Amino acid sequence: MNFNKKLVTLTTTALSTFVLVSCNTKEDATKHTTLPAEKFDLTHWKITIPTDINNDGKVDSISTQAIQTYQHPDYFYLDADDNLVFTTPNKAFTTPNSSNTRSELHQVVAGLEDKGDKYANNFTIQANEDAEKYGQIGGNLQATLQVNHVAKRAKYTEKAPAYSVVVGQIHATKDKEFVAEGEGYGYGNEPLKIYFKKWPEHDYGSVFWNYERNLEKENPDRKDISYPVWGNSWFDSTNPGEAGIALNETFSYEVNVYENTMYLTFISERLGTVKYSINLADNVDAYGKVDELDHPNGYTGDGNFFKAGAYDQCSIKDDPGFWYPACLGTGNWETDKANGDYAQVTFMELKVGPATAPKE
Repeated sequence: MNFNKKLVTLTTTALSTFVLVSCNTKEDATKHTTLPAEKFDLTHWKITIPTDINNDGKVDSISTQAIQTYQHPDYFYLDADDNLVFTTPNKAFTTPNSSNTRSELHQVVAGLEDKGDKYANNFTIQANEDAEKYGQIGGNLQATLQVNHVAKRAKYTEKAPAYSVVVGQIHATKDKEFVAEGEGYGYGNEPLKIYFKKWPEHDYGSVFWNYERNLEKENPDRKDISYPVWGNSWFDSTNPGEAGIALNETFSYEVNVYENTMYLTFISERLGTVKYSINLADNVDAYGKVDELDHPNGYTGDGNFFKAGAYDQCSIKDDPGFWYPACLGTGNWETDKANGDYAQVTFMELKVGPATAPKE
């Protein structure tokens, strides 16, 4: 039996190469007849995929131009309903200075006009004294999705990242120049990570979001502050029951960074709407309390970008550090898939654009 074959362009940081993706089963033929960019607007996104196709020892990064004709049969594709699927095994290639794999989009504000400009490609908040240099002041990210799978096996089950995946982020840019200026910016921290976590023995998982204090890596106070949405927050192993979100249950989020404030809206048809807001230009937390340990000006001086997809938090690294639950994985995708050592997220809607004035 003959199935369709597609020629797709994969661009890495070091090399452009062509990859012939062959569909070997009826299921695969159904999944891969349409490219993701034909159904989703990917003109302001690039993507990191947990592969090293050209064998240069680096994780593959697909540019904004190349993603318009790109798919991966296991890690980034449309399903039979034209929903966008992101999958990543626990053990695979990943980015420098990280032990977590990802199949994850990275916003490029300049879009198809990307020329590598650190200002044009990112957004900032209004309080930034260099705000006019950036491609955008604020921004908006909207998504409707389901988490289909989180890693099932971890050696250190008590560590918070076990059994979890990040499905949306705001990431600040790493910038040696900003760090050298000594004003507390350019560390590449994350004012937002939206998590789903489900313990293997539970029927429901939890959705929560984390804010990272904007401090240098070596500072022991550089920690994530966790806020629950549905179910529990990071450290609570209690079964959330029906107060949580099940695998394959649809929910939505909107991240709207308007002027200096990040407005978060989470919507579940079954559980209702949850909203938070936090000023990114000071050290007042989302409950209105001053966090004396955070940078007093928050993320005022940073450039930022959105991320969305599946950022697996189940690191295979066996280390005493907080971030390393020593999850299992072999590096062979078929084996790891069969053992449940991966994360998978499916998006029904994904939009990125300018900030909008918040509604009363």
